[in-house]
Amino acid sequence: MKKYLTLILSLVIIAIIHEGLHAVIANAYGEYGGFRVRPYGLEVIYNTPVEERAGIRWGFISGASNIATVMLGYLLFAFRSRLVRHQNDFIRALSYWLIIYLLLLDPLNLSIGSLLYGGDINGIVVGLGISQWVIRGIFFSVFFLNRELVAGVVLPTFGVRTKHPLLRPWIAQNR
Repeated sequence: MKKYLTLILSLVIIAIIHEGLHAVIANAYGEYGGFRVRPYGLEVIYNTPVEERAGIRWGFISGASNIATVMLGYLLFAFRSRLVRHQNDFIRALSYWLIIYLLLLDPLNLSIGSLLYGGDINGIVVGLGISQWVIRGIFFSVFFLNRELVAGVVLPTFGVRTKHPLLRPWIAQNR
């Protein structure tokens, strides 16, 4: 169980950051209505019903948390060499999972997950007035590039070796 603690804690941290940013930004626009706990995680409740939402603010409310989590992933990625040398095994393991999840989860959520359950993409589409397919394409590209960073840089940095095709780089690397 101990080895799964950092994996679970990293998911909790990311959920708090992601949903917390939705709540903070929604509150700034007077749209925050509360939190709801769902079987799949937390959900922010907004004051305006879905069918009445309009304007750029919904792009910010729905999209800023996705951008912020990925940017935080890049920040941790930039410090990966220091994090992997951390004296505390718990911090090192937590950093490993946070980097991976921050780089991959929201791009996956907006590119592929949105096909299954909608989610943040709907508010981004309303707010920015662009096709959901454009957003999916952008975030699928980000997901793919970040997957390459994880497979080609993060896993080796943390000493993870695998022959599994999903966890190996797909783009040739010059070393």
